[in-house]
Amino acid sequence: MSNTASPATATAGRVPRLGGRDRESRWTPYLFIAPVALYLAVFQGYPLISEFILSFQQSSLLAPQDARFVGLRNYHDLASSSDFASVLWTTLIYTIACVVFAISLGLGAALLLDRPFRGRGLARALVTVPWAAPPVAVATIFAWMLNAQYGIFNHVLKLMDLEIGYESWLDNPKLALPAVLFTTVWQIFPFSSVVLLAALQGVSEEVREAAQMDGADRFSIFKVAVWPTIQPTVALLALFVTIWSLRRFDLIWVMTQGGPIGATKTLVIELYTRGFVARELGEAAAVGMIGLTIALVVTFVYFWYTQRTERAQGRR
Repeated sequence: MSNTASPATATAGRVPRLGGRDRESRWTPYLFIAPVALYLAVFQGYPLISEFILSFQQSSLLAPQDARFVGLRNYHDLASSSDFASVLWTTLIYTIACVVFAISLGLGAALLLDRPFRGRGLARALVTVPWAAPPVAVATIFAWMLNAQYGIFNHVLKLMDLEIGYESWLDNPKLALPAVLFTTVWQIFPFSSVVLLAALQGVSEEVREAAQMDGADRFSIFKVAVWPTIQPTVALLALFVTIWSLRRFDLIWVMTQGGPIGATKTLVIELYTRGFVARELGEAAAVGMIGLTIALVVTFVYFWYTQRTERAQGRR
């Protein structure tokens, strides 16, 4: 009887080994991620760590080499400052207003642009113009328009016999923040409309037609068929607008520089003022870390809300 094993038996008893190509394919994703990870570590990770360390030091812009450790004093001074509490309140109002009005106007514009009408393509192109304009240019133009002497806003109010009598919109503590908010929303709501318009394209026409056949009105159709589809996009858009509002500097600085009397001073304006006007780098770094913490909390809330929604819908 022959002791030679059959080819099938020899193949079955052989343990498969990873070849060179298999090992290379296993490391391929990490090779693609490596440049991005290196960029984040060098240009974002290192500055954040440096800022965190600087927030515990007393350092002057004129002599940064003489920095000395002061512990939590910078954070204590900010927490006990009524001016900084006003800055946080202004930042909260500005951020919430930007999110609410930008998304609401963007959704309204998206719903209108989603309906067929003559010239819809041109309207879709024109609605993106404010978003494409540079923020510095937008701020400068609106500052001219809000001027008391030659601004178009006051000119229209005078024609309507509604002269408010203020020297300038941006010089009045009660009107400066609404004016800055109006300018901001005018520029950023087109981005919301474009994103939400893309989300509306994914709404099933069959579901809409079925709701119409059942006699549902437009609001019911939106509630049942449209909103569940675009809700994840709205949540993600709210996250982006929130973070961008917390970081917005150029438009506010060009229009008011945080004035008058701190009426439009947000966290970013406060950071710049403490760092480059008062020249206190440690306090500025502490303000920056507080702003970063707020942004991280908002991001955490977004992911918690997303996971909760997905579980409620039975996706997990």
